[in-house]
Amino acid sequence: MAVARFYHLTQDPLEGLLPVLIGKAFEGGLRVALRGSDPARMTALDSQLWRGDGFLPHGLAGGPHDADQPALLCSDDRPAPDLPNQPGCLITLDAAPVGADEAQALERLCIVFDGLDPQAVEAARGQWRALTQAGVAAEYWSRASGRWTCEARHPKE
Repeated sequence: MAVARFYHLTQDPLEGLLPVLIGKAFEGGLRVALRGSDPARMTALDSQLWRGDGFLPHGLAGGPHDADQPALLCSDDRPAPDLPNQPGCLITLDAAPVGADEAQALERLCIVFDGLDPQAVEAARGQWRALTQAGVAAEYWSRASGRWTCEARHPKE
């Protein structure tokens, strides 16, 4: 079962964190699903990931080779195990849904939210409550100190 890791973006753009999260999943031998709620945003991220410094093989969902993609960008809310590339890691953006059953089927779960957007913060709080009340362990990650650190855990250690 995955620990739900909540990443609070306040200093860095999403485009800076995504290659790190995807790269760490690849290092762990995991396929990735990157789920957003806006298809246009996912198309823009697809273009931006190809222009990055490193090579992150990925594809935008809806193509003929979805099952072969190490990272699949989608705006589909099908549970990750039902996605064509069968990811072990799910990264959600923009309050895209993720349920407790889905979290329990994953090896890694990252929920990324914009800390400068009050609606995004409230949505992340709601996801935290829903997941932890369903028994999913959660961590809150922030870069307020200058580097990413885990600021809170549930259950507390």
